[in-house]
Amino acid sequence: MTTSNNAWAIVLAGGEGSRLQGLTTDASGVTVPKQFCSLTGGQSLLAETLQRAASVVEPERTCVVVGVQHRRWWEPMLSGMPKSNIIVQPSNRGTGNGVLLPLLHILVRDPNAHIVLLPSDHYVRDEPALASTLRLAVGALEDQPDQVLLLGMHPNGADPDLGYIVPGYNTGPNISRVDRFVEKPSAAAARQLLDQGALWNALIIASGARALLGLFMTRLPEVVAKMRCAVAEDLRCSPNALATSIVYRDLPTIDFSSQILQGAETELRLMEANRCGWSDLGTPKRLSETLRELPLIDETPRDSINSAFAPMNLSVQHARFGSSILHASGSASA
Repeated sequence: MTTSNNAWAIVLAGGEGSRLQGLTTDASGVTVPKQFCSLTGGQSLLAETLQRAASVVEPERTCVVVGVQHRRWWEPMLSGMPKSNIIVQPSNRGTGNGVLLPLLHILVRDPNAHIVLLPSDHYVRDEPALASTLRLAVGALEDQPDQVLLLGMHPNGADPDLGYIVPGYNTGPNISRVDRFVEKPSAAAARQLLDQGALWNALIIASGARALLGLFMTRLPEVVAKMRCAVAEDLRCSPNALATSIVYRDLPTIDFSSQILQGAETELRLMEANRCGWSDLGTPKRLSETLRELPLIDETPRDSINSAFAPMNLSVQHARFGSSILHASGSASA
């Protein structure tokens, strides 16, 4: 693998996965966020995302942002990672802060960093195809580090539960301007978007770190200033991230898509990803569709996995509860 010396990955693993909680709740009533679950009995979605990051970034330049409330799951899964690369959020304040916090940590270590942003709760059928696009995106930053490139996924249908990016005119090979975002359109509107060449918004991004920070500074300068001071203080003095914890008490919840990306269309670029069988696994229906494509694996953990830390097997959970949950969600949306 050939990578840029300035390429870093931010793996987002702090979400709650509330839309799948009917399938990810264990026998004791504890809901396991889906990034810490396995699709069919193998490794967790988080572990698969770390492998995805390794296709374009050296492991020592991969940072994972997690929630302190999820420590029981991420701590054993990340035991081999340098502690400085595990960025712990004191509480969940939305995806915007979940991106900003690790971004500021990386900028202290490498002011010229190029960032690959990877959510940790997705499924990709063809990993080499996606890896090829990620490497192209990072390569594009070598010439234009001020770019913020969004990877758009080819839709396999008019899904109203996903976000869409409508491309503008081309600015380079496989790269276009962003005309507009459309979040969760009606089924009819989604079909019209497909006719216009819209792509699914996967929230997979390649960007110069300073360019990405610039989006935050334009929209939320006070939040950036407070967070930047807290990160600097903690890196200088506090191994327990005390300053960050204090700032988080009063942080507003910030959604990365609606509050940072939307409205910044003129500053963004869209790269069409290779067809790779991507799914966000965001609803019971999408999870069910993905599981139908995959071979079943016995729910007994492999010998190489410590059974005390074996990820929850979503295929087993779906076999037990899936039909009732799908029926309930269908009734709710009817």
